[in-house]
Amino acid sequence: MNAQTAHALITGASAGIGAAFARELAARGHNLVLTARRLDRLQSLADELMRAHAVRVETIACDLAAPDAVAKLVAEIARRGLHIDYLVNNAGYGVPGYFLSQPWSTQADFMQVLMRAPTELCHRLLPAMREHGLGRIINVASLAGHVPGSAGQSLYAGAKAYLMKLSQTLHLEYRGDGIHTCALCPGFTYSEFHDVTGSRQMMSKLPRWMWMDAATVARQGVDAVERGEAVHVNGRINRLIKTLFKLMPDRIALRLIARQSRRIRKQAAN
Repeated sequence: MNAQTAHALITGASAGIGAAFARELAARGHNLVLTARRLDRLQSLADELMRAHAVRVETIACDLAAPDAVAKLVAEIARRGLHIDYLVNNAGYGVPGYFLSQPWSTQADFMQVLMRAPTELCHRLLPAMREHGLGRIINVASLAGHVPGSAGQSLYAGAKAYLMKLSQTLHLEYRGDGIHTCALCPGFTYSEFHDVTGSRQMMSKLPRWMWMDAATVARQGVDAVERGEAVHVNGRINRLIKTLFKLMPDRIALRLIARQSRRIRKQAAN
């Protein structure tokens, strides 16, 4: 990919894995368009990257929960005369609690951010990638998409599984046009994710060997999409977990997930 002209759009870039992608791509010479709700944090990251790597970094405040957010974001990118040939759909969060414990508006916003927005961004940006004969798309999914859904995160696993299937389809449909699409599936990653969902205390009970750092996740994601992988699960432990659940009968897998969820919540309560 021509780092002189490439512009990478990263959603949810103000912290965590999104910020790690920004640092990784900037280090590889990519110009960036960073978007998230918190413009001050985006600008601070942009200043850091422009000083360190002499790349061009644009920032655009955007709340992807708004139904018209993607259209406005793409229009603003066009107004600035930028071409996007690298897309990282990273924005996401979790909704804690059982399905009926949250109002429908909360569930609808979740599906907008984690499913509709990344799909719409792919649809709006792919034509220009095809025209240029070059493109990279990373959809940040999760190991959760490979295992049964657990109680208390009603839509999360389903949304991540959707991103995996979407990525596989786009990979098959457009790889002949020079476009690589990859679903990146990290497991537990040190970031603000669990602070936002209010599950930090509970997750801190898990052993350290189950966790990865955001910089490693991002680096592996960029390497995977460049290799042309349609789905990449980060880390040997996570790949082992994926394989075990794939081989396991559904009824046993569901029982195991239910038992593990109860165990973690009991530990957190203590």
